[in-house]
Amino acid sequence: ETFLSDYLSLEQIVEILSKYDTMPADHGSQGATGVPSHTQSDRILTVSYRLGQISSSGGGEDIEFPDPSKFSNVFRFPNDEAVISVTAIIDPLTEDAQRASPVLLMLRDVLNVDLTIFLSPSLEISEIPLKRFYRSAVGGKFGEEGQVQDNGYIQFDDQGRRQLSSGVVFSSIRTRALLTMNVEATEGWLVASRRAPYDLDNILLDDLSARTNVQYGIDNALLQGQCIDMDEREPPAGLQLELGNSSEPHVQDTLVMFNLGYFQLKAAPGVWKMRIAPNRHGEIYRIDEAHVAGGNTSADEFGLMPIYKFRSKPQLLQVRRRPGMQHVKLLEEIENGPKSKGEEKKDGNILGTITNLFNSENGGGDGNKGSTESTGQTDDDETVHVFSLASGLLYERFLKIMMQSVVSSTKSKVKFWFLSNFLSPQFKTFVPKMAEELGFEVELVTYQWPKWLRQQTVKQRIIWGYKILFLDVLFPLSLKRIIYIDADQVVRGDVRELWDMDLKGAPYGYTPFCSSNTATNGFRFWDSGYWKSHLQGKPYHISALYVVDLNRFRRMRAGDTLRSVYDNLSQDPNSLANLDQDLPNYTQHTVPIFSLPQQWLWCETWCSMETLPTAKTIDLCNNPLTKKPKLDVARELLPEWTVYDERQRSITQRLMDEA
Repeated sequence: ETFLSDYLSLEQIVEILSKYDTMPADHGSQGATGVPSHTQSDRILTVSYRLGQISSSGGGEDIEFPDPSKFSNVFRFPNDEAVISVTAIIDPLTEDAQRASPVLLMLRDVLNVDLTIFLSPSLEISEIPLKRFYRSAVGGKFGEEGQVQDNGYIQFDDQGRRQLSSGVVFSSIRTRALLTMNVEATEGWLVASRRAPYDLDNILLDDLSARTNVQYGIDNALLQGQCIDMDEREPPAGLQLELGNSSEPHVQDTLVMFNLGYFQLKAAPGVWKMRIAPNRHGEIYRIDEAHVAGGNTSADEFGLMPIYKFRSKPQLLQVRRRPGMQHVKLLEEIENGPKSKGEEKKDGNILGTITNLFNSENGGGDGNKGSTESTGQTDDDETVHVFSLASGLLYERFLKIMMQSVVSSTKSKVKFWFLSNFLSPQFKTFVPKMAEELGFEVELVTYQWPKWLRQQTVKQRIIWGYKILFLDVLFPLSLKRIIYIDADQVVRGDVRELWDMDLKGAPYGYTPFCSSNTATNGFRFWDSGYWKSHLQGKPYHISALYVVDLNRFRRMRAGDTLRSVYDNLSQDPNSLANLDQDLPNYTQHTVPIFSLPQQWLWCETWCSMETLPTAKTIDLCNNPLTKKPKLDVARELLPEWTVYDERQRSITQRLMDEA
């Protein structure tokens, strides 16, 4: 039997051997392998010693399984010549079993193991245990026209080299249900769709042709790890890190979370340089000398971070306080009450706000309209920054209309930030061209849900999580404020008003649910029971629009608080039914919410028709009484919606024709 500890030990042996493989063979006698004999002896001695440690540690354990022939719930794949036997006990009606099954079959076919699988289903089921069809791309082989010829296993060519192309096939599925496609990628990979001729959020099998091909690709590898203050033996929460190279020391930046000291940055393969931001953070902290390139202890000290394989290990970044800085707080205390514009600007300097594009010595210029490459730089104070996300062709259509309404109603320059994780390849190609035509800027950001943070499996809930859990690390640290607007909104007011609004010391502002539509009083769950008791007189806010003071949000470590509370509450699957909305409302006793003026969000479900003319944004929320489709509601309530829709259709069609 092979156990995890054996694999870990083998990995250590491989690392030992790799060190010897790089030793120069320029002296001494050589053995039959062409390696110096003394090196061979050292190698044999080292490996023998390590194997002896494994043997004496008792890492393995013999387990006696019952005779498989006496059970009907056993699958046997015998191999008399196998040197490894694998016995698995799985509950077949679980998502873990879906993941494990292709791996077990791959072990059988590639490593020729002797495989036994015991099925041990749960005897108590309260709901349908599996709600998804699952395929694993452990390998695969494509034909000349792109069709998958073989599915599910690693493939090798005639010379024994691994074939890299892989794919899965969903076939023989009989259902009329509306399906959504999602990808479970290997940790450390940022995967996105490259070709999707169909709406992957609204798949009806009856509408598909005989074969529909969807292609995914790796956009970036991730540089992630843990940062530890070696003096305090705890994470330096809020510490600013910058990633760059020799020619450009600041390409990206991020914060160190209090949650495990975690940090994450996207990067291409190569050797990168990581440093503490050369501002107040760099004055307080330095990278531990053991991790500084060339022993450099100046303000430009950096640690080398290599990405040389797709499955890179998390990095451990050790930092120490500089002499005389042992008692200086990294993040200054947050005073109660509002701050003046001068104080807010001072806060930005304390946080090390990066010089904007107009004054940047490295960047220069006024930025490129339509650029989707994250540079870590932001525009000047005259630009209003709007964040949104969408998934599926319908909501991308809504998003195009929302963008037009914001630009048409706002006198200032506007820059949109979109989460690229769920956008279609068509939208990613289209939006920079639309930005050029309508005179706004756009940038795509991305983030991978950390493995240590409790995962969501339903795509809608994953999107809700991205909407609230990573606000402190999703954007460049130079960005001081962001306005979130749902894709299915139409904006009639100048969002500059929100950009300049005083949040009275709160890190973000939300609009409370209005109560003027008395017909839906019975649906106001926050007016009674648990929520009424928990809120203690505070309003329950809607999450379709909010303003975030990112400087204050980061200084308060609000992101750490939200992630910790989320990880605790999400243990109960019935908790946080509306994740993006319930979480900030639940935590508002700790992370306060400033209530935005009511006219900044109108929703037919909760607001009366008499208040519609004064509304500055209209949200196409679902009405439990009428249950009308959002498209019908938009056409009935908003005369400008049809104008915006026709314009985006015209632009889209023209750009497609030009392409």
